[in-house]
Amino acid sequence: MRSEFMTVTLNNIKDNKGARHRKMTVGRGIGSGKGKTSGRGGKGQTARTGVAIKGFEGGQTPIHRRLPKRGFTNNLRKEIAAINTGDIQRYLDSGKLSGKINAEALKSAGVVKKIANGVKLLAKGGIKTAITIEVDYASESAIEQVKKAGGEVIIISKKLIAKKAEKPRPEKK
Repeated sequence: MRSEFMTVTLNNIKDNKGARHRKMTVGRGIGSGKGKTSGRGGKGQTARTGVAIKGFEGGQTPIHRRLPKRGFTNNLRKEIAAINTGDIQRYLDSGKLSGKINAEALKSAGVVKKIANGVKLLAKGGIKTAITIEVDYASESAIEQVKKAGGEVIIISKKLIAKKAEKPRPEKK
C-alpha cells in the first residue's frame, strides 16, 4: 500500500497510475482501428520508414522561407590576424615577447595562431614598453600609442615582397 508517510526504498518504487501508456499495436487487421496502412495514409514517401521531409512544418510556412535573405559570403576576403597593443604588453610583461617583434615572433609566442594574409596592429588596451614592431597593417591610434611609449611601428608592404616578375607582352600587329 502506498502512503505519503511511507519511506521510499528500492523495493517499493513504482510509477504513478497512468504514467506508462501501452504503445498502440499497428498493422494487425481492420478491426484494430490501425490496420492496413497503420495510420500512415496511402502510398508514397511519407508511408515509408526512415523518412522525414526536411523543412516541412505541416503546411505552415517553413522557417527558411519566413526569414529574410541577408548579405553574402565574400569568397575573396583576406583573413588578417588582429593583435591589440594590450595583448602585446601582456606578453611583454610575461617575458614571452622581447626586442624586435615581427609576425614569426608573435606566432611563436602564441599571440596569433596563424598568419595567412598578414597581421594588423590595433589600439585596444595600452602599451607602456618601447618596442619595434613589424606588421602588415596598423591603425593610426595604435601607431600613436606605440610612438607615445617610445617605440616604432614598421609597416611591411606586401606588394613589394610578393611581386611577380612581369612578363613582356608581345606587340600586336
